[in-house]
This record gives sequence, C-alpha cells and structure tokens, in this order.
Amino acid sequence: MLKLKNLIYLQKRCRSNKLRWSQVIRKKTNIDRALENFDDFYGTVFGVRWKNIRAALLTEHKYVALVNNFGDTEKTCSLLEMDGAINVKLLTQLAKDRIEQSQQLDQTVTRTLGDKLSQIVKEKEESERAALYPQNAKEVSERLQSSGTAHDNVTVPDYIVDAKKGLEQAIEEDAYIDSKRMVDPQFGTGGLYDYVPANKIKGMEDWVPESEYYKFYPTSTDFPLQIEEETQFLFPENLCLYTYEMGNCEEFKPPKKCLTGVLSHFLMDGASILPPLFLDVKHGERVLDACAAPGGKSLLLLQTLHPGQLICNDIQESRLTRIRSVMKDYLFDYRERWEGKRLVLTQSDARSLSEYDSYDKILVDVPCSTDRHSLIENDNNIFKPTRIKERLRIPELQAGILTNCLRLLKPGGTLVYSTCSLSPVQNDGVVHMALQRVFHDYGITATVKDLSPLIQLFTDIFKFENPKGLKYGQMVLPYLPANFGPMYFSKITRN
Repeated sequence: MLKLKNLIYLQKRCRSNKLRWSQVIRKKTNIDRALENFDDFYGTVFGVRWKNIRAALLTEHKYVALVNNFGDTEKTCSLLEMDGAINVKLLTQLAKDRIEQSQQLDQTVTRTLGDKLSQIVKEKEESERAALYPQNAKEVSERLQSSGTAHDNVTVPDYIVDAKKGLEQAIEEDAYIDSKRMVDPQFGTGGLYDYVPANKIKGMEDWVPESEYYKFYPTSTDFPLQIEEETQFLFPENLCLYTYEMGNCEEFKPPKKCLTGVLSHFLMDGASILPPLFLDVKHGERVLDACAAPGGKSLLLLQTLHPGQLICNDIQESRLTRIRSVMKDYLFDYRERWEGKRLVLTQSDARSLSEYDSYDKILVDVPCSTDRHSLIENDNNIFKPTRIKERLRIPELQAGILTNCLRLLKPGGTLVYSTCSLSPVQNDGVVHMALQRVFHDYGITATVKDLSPLIQLFTDIFKFENPKGLKYGQMVLPYLPANFGPMYFSKITRN
C-alpha cells in the first residue's frame, strides 16, 4: 500500500505480512555476542590465521576414544582398529623414532660440514697471510703442496714469490698493489666521502615485538623466573587412546556395555588428553584434580593405573554428581573398590582448599570462556548479558585458583594449568599473575617447564601454536583437518 505524504511516496509495511516490504531484524543471540567478541579480540591476536581458526571453531570438533581398562579392553581395541582408528601411543613412538633419526642425520651433516669449513677457513687464512707477508710465501706454498690440501684456486701471486723481498720493498717497488687501489676517474671521488649511516638491521622487517602480543596484560617480571626445557616423556603403558589420522573426520561408534557391566570406551575432545599426559603421574602419587567436572581428565588419570589416590574436587554438587556418574559407568565395582579409597570426591572452591604442601601432582583445568562451547550453545553461555561481570572476572578467578594450587603442592611437586580458551589473558596472563602473586605473598618460587620438545611427538595428531608466540605454555589450535581444542597448558614445578 502506498501512502502520499508531502509528495513523497513511502512504503508502509502491511500488517498482515511483516516481511512484505521490510526485513525483520533478527534478535542477537549469546552465540552472536560471543562470535562478535572473538572476531574483535582474536582477530587482533591471530591476524590472518583467525579466519581458519574461526571456521574450525564453528565446525563439530573431533574426538579421541579412551579405552576402558576395566572392560573388554582387547576386544574394544580390535573393534576400533577395524574401524580405522589409530593408537595414539603408536603415533607418538613413530614420531619419536623420526625425530631421533633426524637428529642423528643433522649431527652427521653438521660434523661433516664443520670439518670441511674448518679446512677451507684454514687454507684461506694461510693464503691471505702469504699475500700480506711475502717472506713466508714459499714456505706456505710448499707446505700446502706437500700436505696435498692446496686447491687450484689457492695460488701465490707472482710478485711475491721472492722470499728475500720484504713487505716494505714490495710496496715500494711493485706497482701492482698501488694500481689496484686507484679510483677510476669516470666515477669521480665523491663516493669516497659519502657516509651512509646504518639505521636498519637486516631481518627486522619480519620481526614482531613481544609487546605487541603481550599487550593484553602486564608482563614486567619482578619475581624469580626460571624456564627449563622438559625432554623426558614416557607414555603410560596401560593407557589405550585412539584417534583418526589428520584429515579423517570419521566419527567413533558409541560405547557399549562390557561383560563386567562398565562401558567400553569414553569419548573426549582429543586435546583434553594432553594436560593429564604431561602431568606425568608416577605410581603411588597423591593427585588432585582441582576443577574436575565433567570428569574426563580424571578418568584418564585413573586409566593409567598410576595414582595412589586421586582427589576430584569441584565447587557445585551438580558437577560432582556428573563426575560420580562417569566413574560409575567406567570403574568396575565402584562403591566397594574406589569411592572414598583410591578416589575421593570433595566439594569446595579450589581457592579455599587448605591441604598445603600435601600433593605430588595437581591438574588445574580452570573454568574459562570455553570458546568452542560459546559458539555452539546459547544456554549456559558465558556471553549472556546477565553474566558480563562473571566473564570479566574470569582471569582473576583463574589466577586465584592457580595461586592456591601452587601452595597445595609439595616442594618439588608439579602441576599442569590448562584452559579451553584462546585468550592470552586467560592463558599466559594468568600464569604470569599467579607466579607473581605466589612469590610476593608466600615467598614461593617455581620453574616453568618448556614442553616444546615433547609436543613434537604429537604433531601428527594436533595443530600447535608456534611456541615463540607463547611465554609459559603450549596450545592446540582448532584446525579443520585436525579439529581439536582449543587447549592451552602450562607445566609448573614448585621449587
């Protein structure tokens, strides 16, 4: 319907049909808010790479199958292998062998090149010395010829073959030297007096200052900081993990009931296996999972058969109920053998736990912005308008938990801090804040373990962030052919 108003025709929306002339604006959802926030923040952090990471986050992630040692283990492994799944332990062993062979080859090539270069340098030095000091020319020439190391291109000039001729006499009598230093008149002499100052170092055009990446949080280190390379990793003998090769997006079949009454395997995001694996729990150690729900990482720790006692803690009863449900489904004879004995469930804020100096290992998988979940689920989304304050206080909560967990460790004990977020603030930023706070408030110092050599064992499975872009940890990036993560993890040992 057209309505005349001041000689201008205006469209009027028909009441019977809202979309006849104008488009109704869609209501903004929590997912939209999360994506808008990530585009703005991560677009700055990751630059051109954010486009690919974004596409992976918006796509269904891949799983890893954790085989239950308390069920039909061999049968389950056989079925998974028949479906094309590959044992993660086998992939890490192949990667380890490949790295060792590459290192041996590099050492051989380096040694060979080093020997050749040393010989060439020595010969060049001798020939240059002979050119500068003619009285030694014959001796040098004879020595090179007799040793068989002289090359065709290493010759002694004719004008210095006379060993009796001194350097000064050669300069005075021989015009050869002077002629070489004459300036060609056609080019003029102005070039001799031009001075071009050095104002740029070669290679700086490709260098990105650390401050650009770490501008999201304070980076001044006013506490003792020690970073030590970790080179030893032993895959747990009793642990069976399966994945599909990179580029294969096949889905695992659902778990089945075994003869013992428990389920055959547990499906979890593949990147979630790394924090408990790198925690490297030994036999009989007392271990704390400070924020244990939903329980997948705790179950993996128990499947290694290493912990003497595992304490699973979380803040809400509903979350503990979820952990208990997972354990009942996967641990044989749960009530008689596990609950309250080798497995203890506690309900507490991880910042309030007070068993100081009592744990050998601690897994600190803190609450975070859960980037992938925030782009999939509108319900319980951290970007909900009513949860703005909660979201903004996440780093403070994480730093409080990590600080307290460092106090809970025995001296010499180790923890792994992890998040499923890409945010530098929640990752390296929180580790920095916690190390600073635990030193100033409690006098505790710690050593950060550089896991860069160890993540090479998993490069056939995961896409990792360049270690140079991280200060305290490593991170699995979402990547369509290997759509795991995100997962940041940092290993810290209390001194």
